[in-house]
Amino acid sequence: MSILRRRKGTETKKTSDSEPEYEEFKEKSNGLGSRRLRRRRRRRRGSCVDGCCWFIGCICSIWWFLLFLYNAMPASFPQYVTEAITGPLPDPPGVKLAKEGLRAKHPVVFVPGIVTGGLELWEGHQCAEGLFRKRLWGGTFGELYKRPLCWVEHMSLDNETGLDPSGIRIRPVSGLVAADYFAPGYFVWAVLIANLARIGYEEKNMYMAAYDWRISFQNTEVRDQTLSRIKSNIELMVASSGGKKVVIIPHSMGVLYFLHFMKWVEAPAPMGGGGGSDWCAKHLKAVMNIGGPFLGVPKAVSGLFSAEAKDIAAARSMAPSFLDSEMFNFQTLQHVMRMTRTWDSTMSMIPKGGETIWGGLDWSPEEGYECNEKKPKNNSTQAAESDRTRNSVNATSVKYGRIISFGKHVADFHSSEIERIDFRDALKGKSHANSTCRDVWTEYHDMGIGGVKAVADYKVYTTGSVLDLLHFVAPKLMKRGSAHFSYGIADDLDDKKYEHYKYWSNPLETKLPNAPGMEIFSMYGVGIPTERAYVYKLSPAGDCYIPFQIDSSAEGGNENPCLKGGVFHVDGDETVPILSAGYMCVKGWRGKTRFNPSGIRTFVREYNHAPPANLLQGRGTQSGAHVDIMGNFALIEDVIRVAAGAAGEDLGGDQVYSGIFKWSERIKLKL
Repeated sequence: MSILRRRKGTETKKTSDSEPEYEEFKEKSNGLGSRRLRRRRRRRRGSCVDGCCWFIGCICSIWWFLLFLYNAMPASFPQYVTEAITGPLPDPPGVKLAKEGLRAKHPVVFVPGIVTGGLELWEGHQCAEGLFRKRLWGGTFGELYKRPLCWVEHMSLDNETGLDPSGIRIRPVSGLVAADYFAPGYFVWAVLIANLARIGYEEKNMYMAAYDWRISFQNTEVRDQTLSRIKSNIELMVASSGGKKVVIIPHSMGVLYFLHFMKWVEAPAPMGGGGGSDWCAKHLKAVMNIGGPFLGVPKAVSGLFSAEAKDIAAARSMAPSFLDSEMFNFQTLQHVMRMTRTWDSTMSMIPKGGETIWGGLDWSPEEGYECNEKKPKNNSTQAAESDRTRNSVNATSVKYGRIISFGKHVADFHSSEIERIDFRDALKGKSHANSTCRDVWTEYHDMGIGGVKAVADYKVYTTGSVLDLLHFVAPKLMKRGSAHFSYGIADDLDDKKYEHYKYWSNPLETKLPNAPGMEIFSMYGVGIPTERAYVYKLSPAGDCYIPFQIDSSAEGGNENPCLKGGVFHVDGDETVPILSAGYMCVKGWRGKTRFNPSGIRTFVREYNHAPPANLLQGRGTQSGAHVDIMGNFALIEDVIRVAAGAAGEDLGGDQVYSGIFKWSERIKLKL
């Protein structure tokens, strides 16, 4: 027993003696364990990053492999597969017309629209080191992904002058490459240029009138002398071709830009080009406007109001944290708004003519339009007329004149049922400090809660009141814009005030040139739902949010199929409603009117949209979409025939599939 006690005592003593050592060992073990745990966590974290990198690497590898196969395959392979599926493809227009004996005759000038022309860096800040004469707009947009904040800084203009910020010079790319492709594989003018080359055109008788599409039209002359360059090049082309007049082909906003040019070139210096009242008659054969927003586009309003259009609104509703909040410390939509609100050219496309053209609270020219209307195939005019007659019986009543409505129910009410509170005298006030938004300042930060609420309480805006709305929410933008653009209807075009350049791009406030031998075409796509009016709501509360957004949950269903995703749609080319593209050539300029005193002949050429039959057809050869129409074979054939000497009557005169004539008759405008 004594031995046992001694042993127990010994064990107890040993245990008590070893307690400090045990505790030390335990601490070391815990430290080792925690280090092991940290290593495991790092491995897990690393494996997650590695997995993401492997996934991205696999996607890139597959993409480059497919790209290699595409470039390695014979050029005829896609055509062979397409013909095997759909049958023999028609000859491109250039090949077809060359076989008919057509040859290059009149020089051709292209006038690109907004965003489709390339812009390159000539001077920049330190963050743009190494980018001299590299494209910041167009091409691969590589710098947007590498250094987005630097890219936004350089693409923005001065918020006071609308010109270059200090230390930054971005200029338009010159030559046909300026706008042949917007990005690799995405053509703009390339298909038309290639087809013109088939009948003998080359760079000496084709000219791309590239300009900086961000700045106001008159400022392109002030800063870059672009209008003078266009004038000189047209004069040179006429002289070098033996006196043959030029065919002008503007697209999108380029249509408004060339309207401005025609007034500028006739006006005396220093405001104008000093060419005299007969310059256009001597130098221009035809102006073939493609997708022209003559009277503006509703999409410009939503873009300026909330930096949105239909697609952005859908993305904003699905991923609000990415577009609205401070995710990644980069408030995407706020940066976009701050940048685009320095681009004065966007204000050229605000709807013109007010309620006289676009409708009021309870009427619009497009009343009775049926959104489920089926467009005919193969451009059949007879089938189109039959469809319109059949669908007009069940037409849905949409109040398109309400370009902005706060709430779906408000868009449907009669105007007498809507209680409105005028926003114009509402008090503004900063709602927070700029620092909370990491210096992403927009003019909404100066409105305050009271100003935001006042805008929503007004409930409904027409094209008449929307100008006051934009002056209220974006005073700096509209102050600059008011110096360069106007949106009204002239009472007396002989009034001296209309000699100012701010009126030159508005066809309702200026006269066409004295050129009775010239022809004007309006060529545009139809058969695609196009944005016409919007249902808005207040954004969720947040310091850095843009306070208004399109209510993408607003749907019309079977009762009102024109309303989808908070947007009321009408017929058009997906960007420009046919009312804007067609009215001036259908009625405003048709015959001798006060807007067309010399009686320049006008023609409307509509192209019914037909999407590509399969992916191998790319963007298709019968598309009526705003940009894709530049590859439409029927349109290209019309352009080539006129460039080769044909007149509008030789093309068959008007080609119409929409209700543009009927809608134009509803507009009561003094002509």
